[in-house]
Amino acid sequence: MSAAFEIGTVSVVIEFRVLVLVLVVTAVPTVATLLSAPAEATLTPPAGATAWRADNRHLPDPVRTDPAALHHFLAAAGQTGQQDLVTRYPGVIGALDGAAPQLRYAANQLLMHTAGPPYRDEAGSFLLFDPRGRGRIAEVFGDLATADRIAILVPGVGNQLNNFWTGVGDRGYRAPAVQAGNLYQSAVQEGTVTHFAVIAWLGYDTPDGVGISAAREDVARAGAAALDRFVAGLVAVRPHATIALLGHSYGSTVIGVAASRLPGAVTDIAVFGSPGMSADNVAGLHTTARVWVGQSTGDWIKWVPGIQVFGLGHGTKPTDPRFGARIFPTVGVPDHDHYLSPGTDSLGSLTSIATSGTDTDPRS
Repeated sequence: MSAAFEIGTVSVVIEFRVLVLVLVVTAVPTVATLLSAPAEATLTPPAGATAWRADNRHLPDPVRTDPAALHHFLAAAGQTGQQDLVTRYPGVIGALDGAAPQLRYAANQLLMHTAGPPYRDEAGSFLLFDPRGRGRIAEVFGDLATADRIAILVPGVGNQLNNFWTGVGDRGYRAPAVQAGNLYQSAVQEGTVTHFAVIAWLGYDTPDGVGISAAREDVARAGAAALDRFVAGLVAVRPHATIALLGHSYGSTVIGVAASRLPGAVTDIAVFGSPGMSADNVAGLHTTARVWVGQSTGDWIKWVPGIQVFGLGHGTKPTDPRFGARIFPTVGVPDHDHYLSPGTDSLGSLTSIATSGTDTDPRS
């Protein structure tokens, strides 16, 4: 959207993106808020970390120790030692990147039982459960212990523990658990892959809504730090598996910020409904992974300008041809939230990307 005015030989073009920027700037309470540098990313210590660190056995720090080293430490502890740690420190083991899936499942089941309704009776396999604050959770679909291919779904704005299964605004199609389940079932129904798992990863505090926090990258940086560590933990427990990262909306920004530190096991990154990935182009992501993008013509995200000014915005839109991402189709997606809904072209393509690194819809 633009308006052009002729002033002699000079053409002044006022773009929609500038108008949006002006509106955003006027909404910011202080200039200091607008111009402040992005906050340094820090990892949230797991519940029970203080007691864990005070244990006279000198247990490895759950935040600072490399996930591969944590994996080796737990392996050396043996079954009895592992069970003792699960019982004593379920909050730490349940969130410990590098711990074997079965240990994390057991620890998180203890935490969910202790948390009471509605979590006590929730069935599933969970690599994370932390009800503090807005809450964090990661649910696994499939057998992660034998998976050779793993897809991780990173959701965006408004998602938190209390709507993980029901969706933002109680719209089930917006729920990370529902979307990840749809992806897994799509792969199963096609029957083209075995040893495949999907993880709905809500391991960061998403922005509350479409506002200044969503327009900045402070939240994305914190999320990216957690995502990098989570992926490193998966590599430690499944070293021969390859990984696809799928980012919806602001989740794509989190992946973009994380991209340069991701291991080679991540072979594919697919984003949809993306406001930007904090990069001008694929090369700016500094990743060896294939980068895919999809955006529905009915998605309101198309009106978000692909800029980054004064710390606002997330850079060139990945749908821009200059960005250099591989495009996958989104026919059947009516809005911003149905990319992983049954019957859409995008679900078929994302299934193929997640399982095999191609965008060929297995239904066609």
